[in-house]
Formats: sequence, structure tokens, C-alpha cells
Amino acid sequence: MSLKQDIEMVKEELNSEEKFFEKAVMTENFVKKYKNYLIAAVVAVVVIVGANIGYNINKQNTLDAANKTLTKLNQDPTNKELIAKLENLSPALHDVWQYSQALVNKDLTTLKSLESSNALLVSDLASYAQASDSKNVSALDNYALKQNSIYKDLAQVQAAVILMNSSKIDEAHEKLSMIGVNSPLAQVANALMHYGVK
Repeated sequence: MSLKQDIEMVKEELNSEEKFFEKAVMTENFVKKYKNYLIAAVVAVVVIVGANIGYNINKQNTLDAANKTLTKLNQDPTNKELIAKLENLSPALHDVWQYSQALVNKDLTTLKSLESSNALLVSDLASYAQASDSKNVSALDNYALKQNSIYKDLAQVQAAVILMNSSKIDEAHEKLSMIGVNSPLAQVANALMHYGVK
């Protein structure tokens, strides 16, 4: 009985080894058949990873250079070369810097030009600053009517104050009534309506 079991065990082992060699031959055939595709896939992965690393390094170097240029520009704001270099390195950062300089210098022409900026928020902030500095009710109204304007309610309050100073109380109250109850300026609007000039 023991001999029979040993023979069965040897048969099973041989079958297992035969299956293993069969899988190995199938794998070898697969690798031979698709060798070029496999090499191309590995090369493509290496190229993509290398390009991604190179892109990130280039992006970081550009960011560092733009920050250094901005630091130098803050020390010498009239340097035309630095302004051009910053615009080349980072147009968005250039627009933010121009916006800050226009606010400091009350430069309405620059603010007007920044209304078409692609930099995040600069366009909206420039529109508001220009309308606010012009102290023009229609400019403040035009700003407030824009969709998603950040200082919409503040523009309404400013327009109302200008109208109150011009003794146009009813128009001022109309502007103040446009400010919603959930607005942070709702209390200011209520105070102006109740305690302002009547």
C-alpha cells in the first residue's frame, strides 16, 4: 500500500512539474511574440515619467525665478527690464503686481487695462477699484450688476453714499434696499437708511 501511495505521489509531482513547465513555455512564447510591444510600453512609461519630472523641475525653476524677480521689483518698481521679465515668467503674477502698483499710485488707466486680466480675481478687483476711485454712481452700478462681482454690496453702499451726498435720498434708499439681509453689509445698509440723511 505504501508503494502505491508513493507512485501516486510521484505522478502528482510529475503532473505539477509538467504544468509548471507548460506555463513557463507559454510565458516564454508570449514574451517572444510581444517582445517589441513590451519594450515599447516600458520605454513609453520611462519617457512619460522622465518628461513629468522634467516639467515639474522646469515649473519650479520658473516659479523661483518669478519670485526672485518680484522681490527685486519691489525694491525697484520702475525697472522696465524687471517688469518685462516678470511678465514673461508669470503673466498672472505680473498682473497682480501691476494691480498693487495701480492701487498705490491711484492709476485709473492701469486699472482699466487690468479689467481684461486673466489672473484670478485681478479683473474683478481692478473693475471695483476703478469704479470706487472714480466716485461715479453709474460705474459702481455697472460693477454691481456684473455676475459674481466680489464687492457687489460694497459698490451699492458706496453708490448710496454718493447719492446721499448729492441729496438724492430716494435713489440712495433704493440702492440700499438691493442689499440682501444675509449680506455682511446688511447692518450698514440699514443704518444708512435709518440714520442717514432723510
